[in-house]
Amino acid sequence: MSSTTGGPSPWRRTSGGVGLGSTASRTGRVVARSASEPARAARPAILYFGNDWFADNRTSSHQIARILARQFDVFYLECPGLRAPKGTGRDLKKLWAKTARFARGASRVDEGLVVRTLMQVPLHRFALMRGLNRLLLLATIRILMWRQSIRRPIAWFMLPHLSAVVGRLGERLSVYYCIDDYAALPDVDEQAVSAMDEELTRKADLVFVASDTLVEPKKRLNPRTHLSPHGVDFAHFARAQQESLSVPEELARLSRPVVGFFGLIESWIDLDLVGYLAEQRPDWSFVLIGRVAVPADHVPQLANVHFFGPRPYSTLPAYGRGFDAAIIPYRLTRQVMHANPIKLREYLAMGKPVVSVRTPEIDKFGGLVDIVDTKEEFRDRLDAVLARPARQQDIDRRQQAAAVWNWDRRVEEALTVVREHIASHR
Repeated sequence: MSSTTGGPSPWRRTSGGVGLGSTASRTGRVVARSASEPARAARPAILYFGNDWFADNRTSSHQIARILARQFDVFYLECPGLRAPKGTGRDLKKLWAKTARFARGASRVDEGLVVRTLMQVPLHRFALMRGLNRLLLLATIRILMWRQSIRRPIAWFMLPHLSAVVGRLGERLSVYYCIDDYAALPDVDEQAVSAMDEELTRKADLVFVASDTLVEPKKRLNPRTHLSPHGVDFAHFARAQQESLSVPEELARLSRPVVGFFGLIESWIDLDLVGYLAEQRPDWSFVLIGRVAVPADHVPQLANVHFFGPRPYSTLPAYGRGFDAAIIPYRLTRQVMHANPIKLREYLAMGKPVVSVRTPEIDKFGGLVDIVDTKEEFRDRLDAVLARPARQQDIDRRQQAAAVWNWDRRVEEALTVVREHIASHR
């Protein structure tokens, strides 16, 4: 990406650096470009600290990284989780997989995008563990930087618990892109995570937050805080309106209407509300797509409630095509009240009518979404939504609104702030 002044890019590496695709990396590892690929000029580098690249669901961390990789060499540093493992089979399997990826080293997953897994002991409350983690992280990252001749990168943090490395990597700029009230997430050490979040907010050169409710708390710690609402992979989800797209058989065979949801089914999803709606409307089918992360005794056991489990991101538009209405049945937790749900934009990009509980960010979509305050109101609004015939003008209105929020536009808005900051600090 070139400088806005037309001169050399202020983010370009030093003359000793090479592009990610160059065969001149010090080790000739898997990240090197094959001999048949053309050489490419060096591009600015981003050390991008994100969540699990290979997670079941695709998050804003993944979307933003892919878009940045069109202009930068993005080194996606796959960070350990915020919570300590519980010793469950799933946690142990994830720990083993991450250990294996850490041992393998960096690997290219897309053009301009390399993933390197970091290791860390998730016992954030202990000062000794934090110190050991810092040493391990710095050693891993510096070896990567040496091997790839990375100089003066941008450090881009999507998570709060790597605050200890800010200012220690020779970075040109540090960005904290905060999408959640992380200390309010389930099963994390609230005090430790809150402290790390505040430290990273203070240290970062720029802070972006995804919701209005986070702006003022962050600005009190760092005046260089900017609102950057979530985007949507519009072209992907708009495919739900294509007549050529077939609804998967497991959904197509259910009785109509189908009320659908997709996303992680965690403690912030009000399954009691889902159970109430299903009991009130036994002839409807309620479909929930995503990993169930709550105890089995919290899950409604009703004939018309169907938990499909995780499904590949690529198939979500096909499932969405089979929804007659989509729902957002959140519990109004502290985390939810600061959240900016991507799934709302995804539902609208599919052209689907949406019924949702009320939160500060969802309230902004009042002209497009039926927003409710009680379970009875939720039932009644679903009745009304499903009684209305599907009109093309309503579908178009939802999709036209969603198209404005595409991820490309959101990332470019953030990069404009980054460019201006760099230009003003030369």
